[in-house]
Amino acid sequence: MSLKIANIVLDCEDPVKLADFWSVMTGWEKRGPFGQYIQLVNPNEAEAGILFQKVPEKKTVKNRMHLDFGAGDLAGMNAEVVRLIALGAKKIIERAELGIVWTVLHDPEGNEFCVAAH
Repeated sequence: MSLKIANIVLDCEDPVKLADFWSVMTGWEKRGPFGQYIQLVNPNEAEAGILFQKVPEKKTVKNRMHLDFGAGDLAGMNAEVVRLIALGAKKIIERAELGIVWTVLHDPEGNEFCVAAH
């Protein structure tokens, strides 16, 4: 099989604003815009990027898929959550299950993502 993930695509109203948030959040580099798209790429890896695609409609329901980010231990997770909230994220809930603690957050357009400690 020769398939590999090329990009993870997030529909959004303002690709520039959202790419700015995610770029600062991850440290990934912005490329573009390319028409209605802006891409983020990890400068340390040549694998999949995050592609922000402008769409006309607002987000209205919970994401069926989201990204999980690891932050090391609990102190690291808490520090990242504080940093992300300062960047414009919104904390939704903190949970613990199966020895993993994670916080669910929304980006500035309401897309869910998690920051975990294990």
